[in-house]
Amino acid sequence: SVSPQSILGMTLAACSAEKPKPAFKNIDITGAAYAKALSLPDADDKIRTLADFNGKVIVVFFGFAQCPDVCPSTLAEIAEVRTKLGAAGAKVQPVFITVDPERDTAPVLTDYVRPFGADVVALRGTLEQTQAVAREFKVFFSKVPGKTEGSYTIDHTAGSFVFDPTGQVRLFVRYGGGVESWLDDLKLLLSDP
Repeated sequence: SVSPQSILGMTLAACSAEKPKPAFKNIDITGAAYAKALSLPDADDKIRTLADFNGKVIVVFFGFAQCPDVCPSTLAEIAEVRTKLGAAGAKVQPVFITVDPERDTAPVLTDYVRPFGADVVALRGTLEQTQAVAREFKVFFSKVPGKTEGSYTIDHTAGSFVFDPTGQVRLFVRYGGGVESWLDDLKLLLSDP
């Protein structure tokens, strides 16, 4: 027979047990001491912060409009995942931050992100503002001279940061991981109360 004290002990142990960590497919950075804040103007020159998107899963990606491969394919993957999520896809907010404010004017950025979703937010600060946000996110970017005089490309961190609906950074998604890993992880974050 089980004593009332042992039942009480088991009940208290069960109540105090931590909720198990989700089994993310991407890199779990929950509790990271970086990627905690961003403040940059959007294409309409309105300052946007993470708090603007509370209640949504936020996907932050740093890139540039003339990027030949990583940027458009990442944005296309995010758009595909949102479509596959059905109605829940509206609760995923993509935020694209340009690392090339020199060429990526507000109209260029608006045109660039539009095919990936009417609600994709593109942010563009001064070079100094962009560098500050990149430092906050531990993102690397560097201008690389092109083959012709005055031309250039930009090397940059090829990954996305994912925030839960409370605005806490949770994941780093490496470039090229595929739609299924995105889908599984975003479903977990969207279902987490």
